[in-house]
Amino acid sequence: MATTTPDPAAVDSQTLTLVQAVREGLYTEMKRDDDVLILGEDVGDNDGVFRATEGLVDEFGSDRVMDTPLAESAIIGTSIGMAVRGFRPVPELQFMGFVYPAFDQLVNHAARFRTRSRGRFTCPLTVRVPYGGGIRAPEHHSESTEAFFAHQPGLKVVVPSTPYDAKGLLASAIEDPDPVVFLEPKLIYRSFKREVPDERYTVPIGEANVLREGSDVAVFTWGAMVRPTLEAAETLAEDGIDCHVVDVRSIYPLDEETIVDAFKRTGRGVVVHEAPQTGGMAAELTSTIQEEAVLYQKAPIKRITGYDTPFPLYALEDYYLPSAARIEHGIRETVEF
Repeated sequence: MATTTPDPAAVDSQTLTLVQAVREGLYTEMKRDDDVLILGEDVGDNDGVFRATEGLVDEFGSDRVMDTPLAESAIIGTSIGMAVRGFRPVPELQFMGFVYPAFDQLVNHAARFRTRSRGRFTCPLTVRVPYGGGIRAPEHHSESTEAFFAHQPGLKVVVPSTPYDAKGLLASAIEDPDPVVFLEPKLIYRSFKREVPDERYTVPIGEANVLREGSDVAVFTWGAMVRPTLEAAETLAEDGIDCHVVDVRSIYPLDEETIVDAFKRTGRGVVVHEAPQTGGMAAELTSTIQEEAVLYQKAPIKRITGYDTPFPLYALEDYYLPSAARIEHGIRETVEF
């Protein structure tokens, strides 16, 4: 279907949180296409661990909203079989730290069906994964390992940062012929509300979103880190530092054109993510910029990230995650280099 991006102010809309927008997106796609199925632990009668599937089993029945055993490998393996046979399954894995038992299924099977079958089969699978820290949960419930999946050819990886993007990106993921890992930053599940159109629309996979125009430094981020980054940008503006903020939102494929153009217009770059620094997506963005725009560079590109440790328990959680203050400090260092 053609991509559409309606103006929320121009159509009927609702004011929704991000998790409500996910639920609305699931409802819209299930209503539109009988081949869209949901499966996972507690997604039916209990409405999902974060209530993202609230009421869907009552609307569509247990044949399309299926509770499963606590077995992530089986959930994804079953979903792959469904996808190859023509369904469009949307499995939910409750937390990112629970993905790893299904990692083999995703990278060795889902990601390879198109090439393994020489195009005879596709795998239209959307794996929903609440991810990231900040909710005072144990380490396996708070991880941010998007780089694992972005490294595997055949998988697409997207992260919404607003309710509008959540519904639109989910529609794009479900209609995509290939597997998509759909990461939902649970820190902002219920942090704020925005207008979301009632009608179906899509937000394209592979397109970043410029949130703030600026001329001094380009700042790239995604997910829950968008809000503290924008907060830091507003504070810096009071001191005359003009930040150009880009929500990457599509981790793979990257929107290299928007990323490189943003760097060229400023000559300085900062990447913010909550995942550990080593091997994180900030390194991939930095390398892309170096290859495509090194002659525009005025300062080293800075990474403001989580630390190279397992995700900490409650007392250090706020210290681990990039805060607006830490982001502001890093941007200042880059501009003043």
